[in-house]
Amino acid sequence: MRYVVLLRGVNVGGVTVKMAELRELLEGLGYDGVKTVLASGNVLVTSDASASVVKSEVEAALRERFGYDAWVQVLTTDALRAIVDGYPFARGREGWHDYVMFVLDPGVAKELLAFELDPAHEQAEAGDGVVYWTVPKGDTLDSVLGKTTGKAAYKPHLTVRNVNTLEKLLA
Repeated sequence: MRYVVLLRGVNVGGVTVKMAELRELLEGLGYDGVKTVLASGNVLVTSDASASVVKSEVEAALRERFGYDAWVQVLTTDALRAIVDGYPFARGREGWHDYVMFVLDPGVAKELLAFELDPAHEQAEAGDGVVYWTVPKGDTLDSVLGKTTGKAAYKPHLTVRNVNTLEKLLA
């Protein structure tokens, strides 16, 4: 099975993981076809194991090797394609970012979607295991959802990627 592994919070906030070291680590775990995409913790691997086993193995290895509270999300490339294809907002609008929040806990997704958002400044919509989000460039960290998802309580439950990054993973 071909999987996409999304690491939360690497190469920001003091957690440095070099992609060459990450690739070496995952190959050492026995994964095939390991390919990193960009330097923000995006990896493609091939494994016969289930997604939950890959998640557990990768998190444990990251914690041991790099010494941080590692959280990853693992999904098949087919699932990622369906998520990207399901993006509900106009893509590539001038001055806007297109994001997908990968949310492990449905309760967290519900919390995020409960915020009252000004559609002139950001919009969010539910997807299958994700929250789709769009926000003007330059406003990401100061937006309602940007501030919320940066809180420590959400670290184990979600990670955010730009749709352009997801397209690179699928290319």
